[in-house]
Order: sequence, then C-alpha cells, then structure tokens
Amino acid sequence: MENTFQENLRLERARKRVKVIKGFYRHFVVYMCINAFILVMHYINMDPGVSFWEWHTFSTAIPWGIGLLLHGVSVFGRNVFFGSNWEERKINEIMEQNKKRKSENRWE
Repeated sequence: MENTFQENLRLERARKRVKVIKGFYRHFVVYMCINAFILVMHYINMDPGVSFWEWHTFSTAIPWGIGLLLHGVSVFGRNVFFGSNWEERKINEIMEQNKKRKSENRWE
C-alpha cells in the first residue's frame, strides 16, 4: 500500500513538472512568433533613412525576453545549461573516452 502511494505521489510530481516545462516552452514559442512578427512588420514599414537598430524596434522583445529568461530560471533553476550534476557526468564521460582510447591503442 505504501509503495503504491509513493509511486502515485512521484507520478503526480512528475506530471506537474512536465506541465511547468510545457508552459515555459509555450511561452518561448509565443515570444519568438510575436517578436518575429513585430520585427518583420517594423522592417517592412520603415521609412527610408531610418535605422532599424533603435530602442523602439526592440522595446517589446528586450523586456519580454528578460521576463522569459526569469521564467526559464524559475523552471529549470540556475544551472540551466550545466545542471546540478554536470561536472560529475562530464568527468565520467571523459574517463570513458580515455578508457576506450587506451583499449583501441592496445591493438595497434
């Protein structure tokens, strides 16, 4: 009975985690689509001689991008790129590569 309860609890946590991650990806896709549309429309409707690289061109994308970044940090944590155990995994990967090289060099 206890085992089933623990398993159901883990399943529910996993479902919530997936829902949160899915929400971030939706936010990211909406950000990309809307800002691409805004930038393209701005470029198409620019007057001759006006620079594209002005603050008002990116006045939506930059603050929203900061919000998206904060959303990503809240979902994935601060170690978004490396993860909490990245160093350990990388050390193991390098050790495996070295082991394979040594075994390959033995037959040459």
